Amino acid sequence: MSTDRTVPPAPVGGTVGPASPHRPDRVVPSWTDPVVAQASEAVGGPWGRHAVVGRASFWTPLRVCLLFTTAVLGVAWLKQVPCSDGDWTGSVQYTHLCYSDPVPLFGVYGQGDGALPYLDARVEYPVLTGAVMALAAWLSGGYDALAAAVGLPAVPPVQSYTVVTALLMAVCALVVTRAVLPLTGRRPWDTAMVALSPVLLVYAFNNWDLVAVALTALALWAWARERPVLAGALLGLGVAAKLYPLLVLGALFLLCLRAGALGTWLRAAAAAAGAWLVVNVPVALAAPENWGWFFAFSRQRPANPESIWNVLLTATGERVLDGPLAEGQTPSVLNAVVAVLLVALAAWVAWLVLSAPVRPRVAQVAFLLVAGFLLLNKVYSPQYALWLLPLAVLARPRWRSLLVWQSSEALVWVMTMLYYLGTQNRGVEVEWFFTAVLLRDAVLVALMALVAREVRRPDEDVVRTSWPGVDDPAGGVLDGAPDAVTLRSSGSHRGQVPSPT
Repeated sequence: MSTDRTVPPAPVGGTVGPASPHRPDRVVPSWTDPVVAQASEAVGGPWGRHAVVGRASFWTPLRVCLLFTTAVLGVAWLKQVPCSDGDWTGSVQYTHLCYSDPVPLFGVYGQGDGALPYLDARVEYPVLTGAVMALAAWLSGGYDALAAAVGLPAVPPVQSYTVVTALLMAVCALVVTRAVLPLTGRRPWDTAMVALSPVLLVYAFNNWDLVAVALTALALWAWARERPVLAGALLGLGVAAKLYPLLVLGALFLLCLRAGALGTWLRAAAAAAGAWLVVNVPVALAAPENWGWFFAFSRQRPANPESIWNVLLTATGERVLDGPLAEGQTPSVLNAVVAVLLVALAAWVAWLVLSAPVRPRVAQVAFLLVAGFLLLNKVYSPQYALWLLPLAVLARPRWRSLLVWQSSEALVWVMTMLYYLGTQNRGVEVEWFFTAVLLRDAVLVALMALVAREVRRPDEDVVRTSWPGVDDPAGGVLDGAPDAVTLRSSGSHRGQVPSPT
């Protein structure tokens, strides 16, 4: 791969200057990232100074990253195959680490009998997720009918449903990769951190979270292209699938407040509200009780096993907060404590945004809000790591720290499955499970601290320092915008970018 093994134009970990006959027009990872530089030794070493970059007619960074994503999804599906037929005899879902929610919920919600989410069954998910579930059931039912008509071997309905659901999630994963690449600016190969993600391999088919992740990534792409109404509509649809895109809208509010662009944000917020209402109002009118179950369930559910609150409650014998809860009892004290902490998180991020020497990038603020929400919330299901994946890559595109964080997320999944397996079946004790949870939380806190430090010290942000004049490739109207509201006491605050050294 290397046509010239002389010293590259910039040292590993340093910066790359503007394009010239000896410098490409994009950042080359093997010149700037120690992990990639070391890995490149397996294929000939870092890219040579005189190698041609950016001239490929077919294997562009986008196509290569889509191929990476496809390969990872293929391996992810191989992991799921032992569980796909619904026969979980011998706790195969735990021994093979292949548990996924669509398999048991297919029967719980009566989708094999033609039941529709909300209209015929009480579903604990937001409306758009329920619509995707219904779509998968309709498509798999159509396949089953066609297979029977042409004499193909019959498969259990749950298996065809699981396959169709996985295909839909695979499409969402490819959309995420496609949407992230234009957000990287002159660092297109950062997208490979999404495409080759261990988090994607482990959690792609565990639930329907990739629907919201894809919509959020598309919304950020639309925002970067200065289309706030479209961005808002996509975020509204994302909120109709999972609530977390609302935090991304909050991140945009803080940044628009600093830049004096609240009019742009209001258009996005209005579009988000409109899209959410279009999806939710018909279902709320047709089945108000079932539609409201998601909100009631969210209030009533206790701390889930992978949350820090469950560790605390178990360690104290449930003698703190609400104490032991009866079936269906709402953990009111826990809900209130979480609400207060989330308000404190929002206040901290707001202070960080308004007091930083340079306006933070969109991905940095969104990552801090979503990561803090997951750490403090009473529910941190393992697959929620997918929410953070594109935000983390865009916020701090460094392979080493991202791989450490994702490894901790994957470890939680392994320990969760072994814990549910039970010690009588050669599983692990609860202490090992809690150790994995606490390790994951500590690593995520450390990653948040690194992002926050780069917000306070923008000269350490590789996105801004890897190319002259780069502010925020995902910023849209915020990119290079002057400041209007800050908490700093001096200077004419403009969204100035530190120059590469």
